[in-house]
Amino acid sequence: MAFNKDSVGGTLIAAFIICLVCGIVVSTAAVSLRPMQEENRVLDRQTNILVAAGLYEDGIDVPSVFSEVERQYVELGTATLVDASEVPDDYDQRTPSESTRLSDDEDIASVRNLPKWGEVYLVRDEQDNIETIVLPVQGYGLWSTMYGFLSLEGDANTIAGLVFYDHGETPGLGAEIENKSWQALWEGKKLLSESGDLNFEVIKGNVDDRTPNKDNKVDGLSGATLTSKGVSNMVRFWAGDKAYGPYLDSIRESGN
Repeated sequence: MAFNKDSVGGTLIAAFIICLVCGIVVSTAAVSLRPMQEENRVLDRQTNILVAAGLYEDGIDVPSVFSEVERQYVELGTATLVDASEVPDDYDQRTPSESTRLSDDEDIASVRNLPKWGEVYLVRDEQDNIETIVLPVQGYGLWSTMYGFLSLEGDANTIAGLVFYDHGETPGLGAEIENKSWQALWEGKKLLSESGDLNFEVIKGNVDDRTPNKDNKVDGLSGATLTSKGVSNMVRFWAGDKAYGPYLDSIRESGN
C-alpha cells in the first residue's frame, strides 16, 4: 500500500522521524561537547582561584600557573587534613557525596548541608611559607546562593581578596558584589578583632574613621541590605567553628 504523506498517519510518522533524527543529533552533540564543557568549567574555576589569590594576569597560561598552587582537603569543623586519596576524583564541594544537615541556629549562611570535606588552596613563597590561603565560600543573599572564593594572607586573618563566580542577585543592586571597586574595599580587612573574636561584618552604610572596629568592617552595598547581610553571614560561617575556623586557627598558632 502506497504511503500517503498527507494522511494523519503519514503526518505522525513524518513527525516521529524528524523528532528521532533531531534527538540523535542533539544527543550526539551533547556527548561530543561534554569533554570541552568540563574542560571549560575546570579552567573557569582555576581562573577564579588565581584571581582571588592575586595571581591572575591577562594572557597567562592558567593551567601552568595553577599547577603551582597547593591543593589540600580539610575535614570541616576540625583542623584535620585529609589525604587526597580518600576524596573522590570528581569531588565537588557544592554537591558533596557526604554532608551533615545543619540546624537553623548553626546555618547562618543558609548552606543547609555542610560538606564533610572542604577544599583549600595555598600559595607558598620560596621558603615554603604560606603567602595566601584561598577558601571556597557560599551563602544565600536576597534571591540566590552566592558562590565565591575568599583569600587570606598567610596570617590566616588578613583578607587579601574576594571574588564571586556564580549568583543570581539583582542587577545593579545585589549583583554589585562583582563590582571591583567594592571588592577592593576588602583588602587588608581582618576577620578577627584584637581580642581574637571572629568580628567581621559587612555593615549598613560606609566605614569611616569613627566606625568602631573599622578594620573588621566593609561598606554595605547601597540598596542591597539583604545581599550585604548574606555576604557578611557567608564569611562568618565559613571562617567560623563549623567550617574552616579550626583549620585557620591551626595556621595562626603555628605561625605559618
